[in-house]
Amino acid sequence: MLRVAVVGSGPSGVYTAQALLQQSLVPDVVVHVLDRLPCPFGLVRYGVAPDHEKIKSLQGNLRTVLEDPRVTFLGNVRVGDTGLTPQRLRELYHAVVYCVGAAADRHLGVPGEELPGSRSATDFVSWYSAHPDAEADEFALATPSAVVIGVGNVAVDVARVLAKDAAELRTTDVPAGALTALGRSRVRDIHMVGRRGPSQAKFTTKELRELGALPGASVRVRPEELALDPAFVDPSGLPAVNRRNVDVLRTWATQPPADRPRRIHLRFFLRPVALLGHGSAPPADAGAAGPAVGPGPAVVGVRAVRFERTAPDGRGGVVGTGRYEDIDARLVLRSVGYRGVPLPGLPFDAERGTVPHRAGRVLREGTPAPGEYVAGWIKRGPTGVIGTNRPCAKETVNSLLADAPRLASREVAADPLAALRGLGQEPVEWPGWLRIEEAEAALGRELGRTHVKIPDWEGLLDAARARP
Repeated sequence: MLRVAVVGSGPSGVYTAQALLQQSLVPDVVVHVLDRLPCPFGLVRYGVAPDHEKIKSLQGNLRTVLEDPRVTFLGNVRVGDTGLTPQRLRELYHAVVYCVGAAADRHLGVPGEELPGSRSATDFVSWYSAHPDAEADEFALATPSAVVIGVGNVAVDVARVLAKDAAELRTTDVPAGALTALGRSRVRDIHMVGRRGPSQAKFTTKELRELGALPGASVRVRPEELALDPAFVDPSGLPAVNRRNVDVLRTWATQPPADRPRRIHLRFFLRPVALLGHGSAPPADAGAAGPAVGPGPAVVGVRAVRFERTAPDGRGGVVGTGRYEDIDARLVLRSVGYRGVPLPGLPFDAERGTVPHRAGRVLREGTPAPGEYVAGWIKRGPTGVIGTNRPCAKETVNSLLADAPRLASREVAADPLAALRGLGQEPVEWPGWLRIEEAEAALGRELGRTHVKIPDWEGLLDAARARP
């Protein structure tokens, strides 16, 4: 028997378990899928926007894998805590595959970034997705203007949620507190800003088009900003997605915007250089020589973002032009990428934000570590879509299977679950997760909705253990 621990129950972890079940080289494989959270599915539960029901339905496919009798789901297990180090895991299992994603967000690295009202889009997504680690606050929604820095799909999701009426989200699983706060939101102008041009934006066309289909919001695009992009005039050489994006933006730029309660402004060729607080320097002049951002006497939160106009450098990047523009906003959400975080006891490449590996085998001082593997974003960085995790996991599993004869000969714990409990862990098994689902369905009925997520650790664990 080959005992394998998969750390992480998001798509990469579940696809790793699935690849182990579908292979025929090693006939007797038992998989324990461990997760820090009491709930499975990772970013499918806590990262996919609540109004994207089709993508969220992927949970059904992941569920099939986790319900296989050869798989045991163990939530609420914290690797790195209470003695459960990577070394200890290797004593419990023949092989361990780390699928822990990229949990940290990248920073802008500009003055004023830490002002109140400046947050990461990750924080906002966690809040409206009911992640139990999310801060129970309501963000700065009592403001007429918000800025989302970034032009990827997460930025589009955030802009769309801000632009929606709360009634449109009642049919989703948004937690009650977030729904109430969004219902009181005074945000009417959402500025989504990218430092490069429309042909280089990272959002997909399907996500982009959804902005134009919102009944309560109009999309505003400035033709002069699109024209700065060399690929705008002739996008025929672009990849298909980028070409379609340019076509959609061109259409919006030539149509008169609809008169609706909220407005989404898609801005390009603007690089953030500072977040300004109340009492900071006065608004920038379009011809200013540089961003004066000296501290003011009463900085209590962000009031505006100062951007420098950029221009294409001819090599796929941009250069600053020395011209600046301020966009008023009391809420600023950065969406400029994710990066992995180190797991105590596991090698980590701080520059890349990944675990060093060779075809999924963890490298310790350049040498493959027996029985240690990685898959997903912690392996390759935060790239690709959900489906990209499938071939990534398969490559790692192929490496594991090639090592299996040597791995299986090593003696490991006869009962890893008992050993985990002996280390002070209190795993939530699959029946506990089903009780959480039942409690969330009951909460939805109580609130007159279909299904409402439980947003806090105590509530999730009480539900898992059938406590009132």
